[in-house]
Amino acid sequence: MGKKGAKKNQDGKESPGIRTPIVCVLGHVDHGKTSLLDRIRGSSVVSGEAGAITQHIGATIVPIESIQNMSGSMQKLNISIPGLLFIDTPGHHAFTTLRARGGALADMAIVVVDITEGFQPQTIEAIQILRNCKTPFVVAATKLDRIPGWRVTENSPFLNSFALQNERVNNLVETKVYDIVGTLAEHGFSSERFDRISDFARNLAIVPVSAHTGEGVSDLLMVLIGLAQRYMEDSLALTVSGPGVGTVLEVKEEKGLGATIDVILFDGTIRIGDEIAIATTEGVQTTKVRSLLQPRPLKEILIEDRFSRAKEVAAAAGVKVSAPGLDQVIAGSPVRVIRENPEEVKASIAREMTEINVTLAPEGLIIKADTIGALEALCKELTTHEIPVMRAEVGQVSRHDVIETETIKDPLYRVLIAFNTPVLPDAQDLLNEPVYAEMVQFFSGNVIYHILENYLEWRNNLKRSLDQKRFEKIILPAKILVLPGCVFRQNNPAVIGVRILSGTLRTGVNLVQRDGKKAGSLKSIQLRKENIPEAHAGDEVAISIEGATVGRQFDVEDELLVGIPERHVKVLETEMLSHLNEDAKMVLEEYTRLFRRENPFWGK
Repeated sequence: MGKKGAKKNQDGKESPGIRTPIVCVLGHVDHGKTSLLDRIRGSSVVSGEAGAITQHIGATIVPIESIQNMSGSMQKLNISIPGLLFIDTPGHHAFTTLRARGGALADMAIVVVDITEGFQPQTIEAIQILRNCKTPFVVAATKLDRIPGWRVTENSPFLNSFALQNERVNNLVETKVYDIVGTLAEHGFSSERFDRISDFARNLAIVPVSAHTGEGVSDLLMVLIGLAQRYMEDSLALTVSGPGVGTVLEVKEEKGLGATIDVILFDGTIRIGDEIAIATTEGVQTTKVRSLLQPRPLKEILIEDRFSRAKEVAAAAGVKVSAPGLDQVIAGSPVRVIRENPEEVKASIAREMTEINVTLAPEGLIIKADTIGALEALCKELTTHEIPVMRAEVGQVSRHDVIETETIKDPLYRVLIAFNTPVLPDAQDLLNEPVYAEMVQFFSGNVIYHILENYLEWRNNLKRSLDQKRFEKIILPAKILVLPGCVFRQNNPAVIGVRILSGTLRTGVNLVQRDGKKAGSLKSIQLRKENIPEAHAGDEVAISIEGATVGRQFDVEDELLVGIPERHVKVLETEMLSHLNEDAKMVLEEYTRLFRRENPFWGK
């Protein structure tokens, strides 16, 4: 979109123009955000994305003329908004931080909710982000055509299609919409179906739509334009001659141009010949704009193959910038046009780059990603699972990353995660070496939640294995009964027949009387003349006890308990209780009561 002429006021002075509102599209993974944009712009981005889930922010300009053509009822309105610039954000909840950045950048948002599934945790997360950013939003209740029995009317306004449905289908739609109304109410939002709202400033609009059939899409666009037109004209005002400010979406190598950057320009203008400040892996640098290219209207900047050249571009717009030295620019970083005070502009970018929203720990995982947003998102997801991150950097995986990971002491954290970023050859050689292959766990891919699912599965399996080895050394509670007529040797060692009343009896433990006094040390367990390592509740076995004499330390029909060291009691009660069955828990409680009569904090 080229620069629009600034309007003149009654005094003949230049007044601020109205820029294109930026619309952020949020919601749960697989609820159809990108499909909805595909319907609006008539393209197909989904098939080109890893795992059919959007992994990077894309930008699409939809001119007002196209919106008016989709919605005949808008043709007669006097509209000053030049169109809508859509940002398609990644869909999974791992992208919380990136969505937050999108929310802060956007003037409005569409929260996409599958009408058949309702709100998911990621949807709730999205509305909380928008609330924090004070970003107005509309709810698109998608997949309307999936309602059982729905009769499709291609590209029809919602009310026209709704009128053609039978009573059962209409009741089902009403129920699903009011489920969404109820959920929004639980989170402090007043909402209603869009056609029943008189005050859009007080109520959120819910627009039932189908990306597959186009039904309701014109209503959604009309609501967005209406909101922008009525409530946002002041905030959308800008002086088009101001220096451009934007965010780098992606760094791309283009044939005939070399390295270029895809930028969302959200304020001011950028012109050919402008000096711009950009963040690179070598620090903040400046360069001069050689050419500006824009995607054709309704085309998404990430996949556009034919661009139109422009001498200058005004916000808000997606624009491809060609300039020397862009190959090391960091995706997700700010870009600013320099008209004056170059050092101040560079310093502000440097500050923004150091304020990456990650919390680092003295020990934890090492993560690498291709963009700041993805890095923050990885950290956010790991923090949610209480997994610390020791180092987080944008860039390729290097030999140094592998070596540093290998030095981490805790095997659960000796992990290197790489999202959508290549592994340098010398780093790969190191990862292939047997020593490093055994010591360093490496996870990579281009769908964040797949990487994290794989890591969490590996971590949980390793944790179980380590816990099992540790718990094998913990003495378990058990209670036994000395059986009558089963004293095979009275002492040195005593050999007797017993029944396991509860718990698990293992060799190598001490046995105590019901008053807590030691009765002897259990050396072996036999079942049908075969030595066994352990016996369980209900088993009748022969045991040998050193340091005991039948009739002195204990007698026939006495009950004996396994003696558990105090430090083992602490582990049993704090970490292993869920692994014990009810009768073992009762024996543990009986045993601890013996010692807590005198010291209430024993074993705690």
